[in-house]
Amino acid sequence: MRPAHIALAALVAAVWGVNFVVIEIGLGHFPPLLFSALRFLAAALPAVFFVGRPKVAWKWIVGVGLALGVAKFGLLFVGMDLGAPAGLSSLVLQIQAVFTALFAFVALGERPGRVKVAGMAVALAGIAVAAVDEGTSGPLVGFLLVIGAAVCWGVSNVLTRKASPPDALNFMVWVSTVPVLPLLALSLLVEGPERDLAALRALDRTGIAVIVYVAWVVTIFGFGAWGWLLRRYPASSVAPFSLLVPVFGMSSAALFLGEGVSGLRWCAAALLVGGVALTSLWRGTPPPAPRAVVPAERETASPDPLLSGSPSRG
Repeated sequence: MRPAHIALAALVAAVWGVNFVVIEIGLGHFPPLLFSALRFLAAALPAVFFVGRPKVAWKWIVGVGLALGVAKFGLLFVGMDLGAPAGLSSLVLQIQAVFTALFAFVALGERPGRVKVAGMAVALAGIAVAAVDEGTSGPLVGFLLVIGAAVCWGVSNVLTRKASPPDALNFMVWVSTVPVLPLLALSLLVEGPERDLAALRALDRTGIAVIVYVAWVVTIFGFGAWGWLLRRYPASSVAPFSLLVPVFGMSSAALFLGEGVSGLRWCAAALLVGGVALTSLWRGTPPPAPRAVVPAERETASPDPLLSGSPSRG
């Protein structure tokens, strides 16, 4: 990768890591479900009028919108509102790589190799250590909701893989249109119209800045730049930069929110990041190249790819 593009990938990771601090600030201004709804509303409008028509079937847009927008971000924001620390949340969410691998095995038949299975075990051990640390120093319910958010993120990753969107920014903008109404309905039902109206009436510059950051900087810029990098370079070159997200998340939470990092949490971070690296980045041994067919064999080889055992393009 060119140095400028390495810097861009690191910048996206920093933007996504600092996002957890911004969410923590935003939760002081909005109820969590209303906050999530406003985030997606601002991400969808006015961008939806400039990205063109959807480039995948609506079933994938709706599926990812519900799994990612309503379930994942709803659980994340509620979990953090209940006390899950910003830095720890940025770390725990990375377990989504394990859930993605598990769901891909069930739904797509992608069998993980031994190294990936070992990576999953290491990452789960990191979650266990983090749970022990959080259970003795903070609210366990919020921690469990963040894990639930990681599960839903894994589901949305598998749905996104099935959708195979050719344009990541177009896809994310249209996905952002789906969660708005369900999240608003849930907010009115769970948080109540009085609390929502009070938050909207008290909207100030900080509240507006938070919405702009999580919607335009994190979603529009972040996913747009990440998708551009993935179209330009192999995923194996770009994906490792995502491991910087919890580094920026934990360090920015310590710097701006004064969150301490215990020895157990450092241990959990090392296990989680190492396990996720093995789970998501290990490619394994490539399959051997097909044996060259000698002239005598060509005369009897079937030209039909289905009969010859070659994969079809269907």
